Amino acid sequence: MPAKGVEERTVRTFEETPDTRIRPTNTVVVVGGGVIGRVTAWRAAQQGLDVTLVEPDPVDEPSHARAASTVAAGMLTPATEAVFGEEELMALGLRSARMYDDFVAEVEAASGRSVGHRRTGTLLVAFDRDDLAVLHDLHALQERLGIATERLGGRECRRLEPMLAPSVRGGVLAPEDHSLDPRLLLRALAEAGRRAGVREVSGTVAEVSSPGPDGARLGVRPIDGPVLPAHQVVLAAGCWGDRITLPAPVVPPLRPVKGQLLRARVRAGEPPIVERTVRGLVRGFPVYLVPRADGEVIVGATQEELGHDTALTAGGLWQVLRDARELVPGVGELEITETCVGLRPGSPDNEPLLGPTRVPGLHLASGHFRHGVLLAPVTGEVMAEALTTGTLPEYARRFAADRAVPGGDTREKPTTWEEQWN
Repeated sequence: MPAKGVEERTVRTFEETPDTRIRPTNTVVVVGGGVIGRVTAWRAAQQGLDVTLVEPDPVDEPSHARAASTVAAGMLTPATEAVFGEEELMALGLRSARMYDDFVAEVEAASGRSVGHRRTGTLLVAFDRDDLAVLHDLHALQERLGIATERLGGRECRRLEPMLAPSVRGGVLAPEDHSLDPRLLLRALAEAGRRAGVREVSGTVAEVSSPGPDGARLGVRPIDGPVLPAHQVVLAAGCWGDRITLPAPVVPPLRPVKGQLLRARVRAGEPPIVERTVRGLVRGFPVYLVPRADGEVIVGATQEELGHDTALTAGGLWQVLRDARELVPGVGELEITETCVGLRPGSPDNEPLLGPTRVPGLHLASGHFRHGVLLAPVTGEVMAEALTTGTLPEYARRFAADRAVPGGDTREKPTTWEEQWN
């Protein structure tokens, strides 16, 4: 079935028009095989488009630093991600979160695979009085946005999660937050896409050229392999997209934000360390524990702006373990099964970049920063609309890839992103 809110339609073949917006066409190449690239490819194929996805790493690879999706914790937490000044982004997150039940059911039915969806809520807790003051301010913002949350004292937090430290001052319960396993979601989206007709090419894209071969609007050139002709291209390569040569500088400087985390497991015979996602502030530093149904616990994560550095460091892992142990002392007894590092793609304003650029046929689906898994359902819906109509749904136009930025509006001026942001 098509994405919710996107009607079924017969897709026309490409026609040249004087408008810089692309008209509905039938050949799409998606560059990038993370959650955002795969949900875009699947939804586009459901609309009758001829879709090829290009990705260098196998979907069954347990972890690789190129893709944030494979190391993400999978928290679907618009309530506890709320930040002052990002109200519109949180509204998009809430919209996507409300789509998740239907989205999960459809993905699992289309792929025959589970995504590990858990609806156990999130408990946000504070280590000291200053942390608690921050949570109280956050709760006020949540109430203003109409998000269902409840303030709790320390004793009430420990009643919900008995393994919390006695020093925990209090917290906020977000009962409607949920979680899933992004690795399982990636595999399910890959299988759903394959069954819908998405072809996959293994490779790293070096260039998107205009015009493409055989009279196509665009051409996608992998480092090794023939150029792929396309009427439309979706760049969903996260912070690695800056290494792809484009016909024009239409991608802003996406900054890589490094995250280091641990995957651990409760020892055999021991009770779960937490029953729901626990997020905390420890002397102002955020930390989280995300449990899986099989006993795995994700403990993370750092937030470091160090360019494309993917080194796993003792200091980063120590910080994560130190803060997690302050909130849940039993973390020290967990068996560590994997250490991970990934790069989140952050746009200059921390909001996603969606849909057409000023290069006809070239679209962006990037810049999701911490919210890629949360925003997967709504991104799939938005990109299906963009690829079949050339425009974004009204609710998503704030996040248009060619939106106005400090120093100029790319829709009116051919100013480069580099000139605008430097």
